Amino acid sequence: MGKRKRPQPVNFIDLDQPTTGHGNRKKLKESENIETLQLVPPSTSDTSPVRRRKQSTTEVETSGASPSQKRKLDSRAFEYCFQNLWRSSPEEKKIQFTYLDCLWFSLYLKAAHRRKVLKWIKNKQIFSKKYVFVPIVCWSHWSLLIFCHFDEKPESKTRKPCMLLLDSLQEANPRRLEPEIRKFVMDIFKDDGRCKNLKVIGDIPLMVPKVPQQKNGEECGKFVLYFIHLFMKAAPEKFSIKDYPYFMKENWFTEEGVCQFFKTFGHFEEDICL
Repeated sequence: MGKRKRPQPVNFIDLDQPTTGHGNRKKLKESENIETLQLVPPSTSDTSPVRRRKQSTTEVETSGASPSQKRKLDSRAFEYCFQNLWRSSPEEKKIQFTYLDCLWFSLYLKAAHRRKVLKWIKNKQIFSKKYVFVPIVCWSHWSLLIFCHFDEKPESKTRKPCMLLLDSLQEANPRRLEPEIRKFVMDIFKDDGRCKNLKVIGDIPLMVPKVPQQKNGEECGKFVLYFIHLFMKAAPEKFSIKDYPYFMKENWFTEEGVCQFFKTFGHFEEDICL
């Protein structure tokens, strides 16, 4: 038999926003065409992943990263853990929820991909669900946007639509994303033809509860997954702004709870998912 050819060096392209205070950036293999990695039309079923990736071409690397830096969840690890969580959730709970892919928001911010992203969101039929999870990763930081009662008309007085933005790093100023979030929501409503009164859509409340905070710079993705897990368990039948913040408080959960959660759902890579 002939000698096995050694793999050729892989060039990288940067798909993340620049990080502040860090020289390292997550980079994706150039051999992964952006269209196949991120722009595959999603399944409308909530029981299967919306992105399809080949195992051999999904390595996301951090150049020169230390072991502690590698523990930060990339989108591949996040998706794996999330799908474990989603499949294990009771069907009677899942019927109230849906979710968007964790890269769609950042792709929406790129004008070249905006129309495709809006088309996929329309196919998800988010206006038929009480709650919609929108994981966000921007500037190498994870946060969680939740649409509440988008199944109701924006003018509704009984179950008024609202949005929650859960961030485990308040010092990063979660509200810095508000202009982009509001444009995102406005375009979703316009694309679906749900409401002609754009002012009403623009007035949908965006609330940022004071949730438990991470202790280092690498835990944000894990916290977002745990936010999703706990919110699905405790979400009220009717979310009322007057009862906000409900259970979403600084003592909502402990660090030990996060660790135990990842022992159950995070068996992905020892240096990424605890």
